[in-house]
Amino acid sequence: MTRCIRVPKSEGNTIRIKLNEIGLLNLNVKICVDRDMLLIPILSESYMDYEVCDKELEVLARRETDYRNLLPKEIRNLLPNSFDNIGDIMILKLTDELLSMKYDIGNALLKVNSSTRAVFLDHGVRGELRIRDLELIAGTGTSETRHRESGVIIVTDPAKVYYTPRLATERGRIASMVKDGEIIIDMFAGVAPFSLTICKHANPKKIYAIDLNHDAVEYMKKNIKLNHITDIVPMEGDAKDIIKNLPMADRIIMNLPQMSQDFLFDALLKTKTGGIVHMYKIIDRHESQLTADNIITNACAEDLNCKLLEMKELKTYSPSASMYVLDIVKK
Repeated sequence: MTRCIRVPKSEGNTIRIKLNEIGLLNLNVKICVDRDMLLIPILSESYMDYEVCDKELEVLARRETDYRNLLPKEIRNLLPNSFDNIGDIMILKLTDELLSMKYDIGNALLKVNSSTRAVFLDHGVRGELRIRDLELIAGTGTSETRHRESGVIIVTDPAKVYYTPRLATERGRIASMVKDGEIIIDMFAGVAPFSLTICKHANPKKIYAIDLNHDAVEYMKKNIKLNHITDIVPMEGDAKDIIKNLPMADRIIMNLPQMSQDFLFDALLKTKTGGIVHMYKIIDRHESQLTADNIITNACAEDLNCKLLEMKELKTYSPSASMYVLDIVKK
């Protein structure tokens, strides 16, 4: 039997919330309807002046929230605790010693994440287009998904195009810096998350979004249409070649962390005086400042006068390196 209070239906939700806030709501059993009253289970002898009664109530099945508890104890300390959640799919990496358990791990994740349709194992990024090698280990369907970020809808397929949800905060930061009427070049745009976020939260004159990957440009076009954006010009091809024929830019985004330095001179040549280049780069943490100083020194040596406005560490890439953004101002 469970101790309950009899509450009029009209007051039920208010009282339930109050009980939960003060830790007196019994969450192990189900609230019962008794004609025009609710029997709300409590963890005390009484509550306020409500009538008290004892009632046999339906026990609620407790849902496991930690996928590790569904797997053998001997591997729990080896299991990953971070994943990429993109729309209704989840992507994870496993060490070699866990690969034999990949289907069990995938299904455990699926059981505790009700909004996840499919779980994919990431075997690493391949090729110059930075495409993930994904394997379905639980759930159904393809890796194409619809993701919401910063008020925009992004349709993407991480098995065909590069996309990471882990830069959502950074994309918001860039959007907050954009002034009305800016001309922006997004040199390695992918499915256009930077460009879309900027158009959603700022008022640029035009964004030229470039990518070498045909699939990325097709998804980019879908996303532009889906979000009713008119200020993004999708462009397919090599950014080094395309940028030469574009207008001078107030801001250039270079999200190609493995190779961005190779394109910095091209970007600075197309940046207006006082304009900013946001260069993303993977750098050894112990040499981050030295690397940044060398980048600026080398650019200035080529008569591309600039200065480092800010450098921020965004996320860990490896035990010794992180992904950084360098905000570089053209002088």
